[in-house]
Amino acid sequence: MKNKVVIGKKELGLEEFVNVCRFGAEVSIADEAIERIDKSRQTVKDFVDEGKIVYGVTTGFGKFSEVCVTKEQSRLMQRNLIVSHAVGSGDFFGTDVVRGTMLLRINNLCIGYSGVRYKVVETMVDMLNKGVHPLIPEKGSLGASGDLAPLAHMVLPMLGLGKAEYGGEILDGAKAMKRADIETIELVAKEGLALINGTQVMTAVGALTVYDSMKLADAADLSAALTFEAQHGILAVLDPRIHELRPHEGQMESAANISRMLEGSECTMHQGEGKIQDAYSLRCTPQVHGASRDAIGFVRNKIEIEMNSVTDNPIIFPETSEGISGGNFHGQPVALAFDFLAIALSELADISERRLERMVNPALNGLPAFLVEEGGVNSGFMIVQYSAAALVSENKVLSHPASVDSIPSSGNQEDHVSMGTIGARKAMEILKNARRVIAMEMMCSCQAIDLGCGKKLGLATGRAYNMIREKVKKLTHDREMYDDINNLEQLLISKELNKISDDFCGGVKND
Repeated sequence: MKNKVVIGKKELGLEEFVNVCRFGAEVSIADEAIERIDKSRQTVKDFVDEGKIVYGVTTGFGKFSEVCVTKEQSRLMQRNLIVSHAVGSGDFFGTDVVRGTMLLRINNLCIGYSGVRYKVVETMVDMLNKGVHPLIPEKGSLGASGDLAPLAHMVLPMLGLGKAEYGGEILDGAKAMKRADIETIELVAKEGLALINGTQVMTAVGALTVYDSMKLADAADLSAALTFEAQHGILAVLDPRIHELRPHEGQMESAANISRMLEGSECTMHQGEGKIQDAYSLRCTPQVHGASRDAIGFVRNKIEIEMNSVTDNPIIFPETSEGISGGNFHGQPVALAFDFLAIALSELADISERRLERMVNPALNGLPAFLVEEGGVNSGFMIVQYSAAALVSENKVLSHPASVDSIPSSGNQEDHVSMGTIGARKAMEILKNARRVIAMEMMCSCQAIDLGCGKKLGLATGRAYNMIREKVKKLTHDREMYDDINNLEQLLISKELNKISDDFCGGVKND
């Protein structure tokens, strides 16, 4: 999936973004973007030469916006901005998030309203293409004025400071740049502010999470289809006529997906054959999965707008020679979306755990207790459900919205903040928990099929069953199962199971 991605010619798409972040696609800058960068840079140069009062160019920052600085002080001020703001905490972001952050910052600068030199953009492109990845701590952003602290850590190696990963080693920033044969830079007027004032960290985390969420929604439909067979579910609930009468797009898509995956199955039932209704966790799967699908689609739209927006401050307008200080750095538009995404992902896990519970609980099905034939001596899948329950309960705590919080900073100049980066990080953590719960459901459904079906599976579910059984064998006696769960989780991460959704459902409506 490696192709060159040209920045500045058209809007950056989510697939291109992931291609650079995770698959190392080479980045280049379009000629028209270079022209825009040069024009906005000349405007900033004119401001400095004329001594025009423009926030962050000829003045200090935040509460110091009323302090004017000389042309000679400007370079030191830009450097000091970076070193003073690099105060992040916690573990470091993964390489894909770091690459995404750099790519989005490049894209932001290439729109041509930031006033940096092309050399700054070129340096970041070289770092991406040669694999110099700054170490960026996860914590320390309030989400306004954007992601100041983490973005400052991103900039440090460009100045020969901080630390970066290169060639599998953690190095001082200067050494990493030297080994990659990339010159460090000295910032001039406006450039420090243009590099750290914006929403690129939260957007990178959110974009990767929403991309993985779309894939997880397909995997959740496949997992539910396997459970339909494990529980001899009633097919009538998937009848398109039901869903057309309540035409939410996600609901109709989820019902159609599960129905196609079950084509050819002899393990499901028609209404009235042996039971009249299934429990809500099965009967209402299209409605619940569909609502999450619609939420994920909404968040994707917000993310793609943000990916291609100018979010720094001040914004430079070369056409009118103005530098206007506004609030595009404020993360609220995506902060609310990230909280919505967290809830949507939590619900995929919630209903998955309930389907899992019905398979292991002998009071709710005709299967051996906890899906093991010699119960008592063996505990079977008893604690798999226990672990899944712990994850969904943790998700409920993590789903508390970050965006309803705010705390003043910078001498009360920045008196309302978004907490968008915290929201994005929480959504990513919930995604990981949800993916593991769905892996557990798949493992239980295959065990239940082995114990209680004995008939032909659907074309898609049969393929999924065989793929899962290559990784996880039927449980006959208790064994260490964490490796089984890990293997299935990796199968979901690798997107191998998603190929089944793509083949049977055209499952790339989300892509």
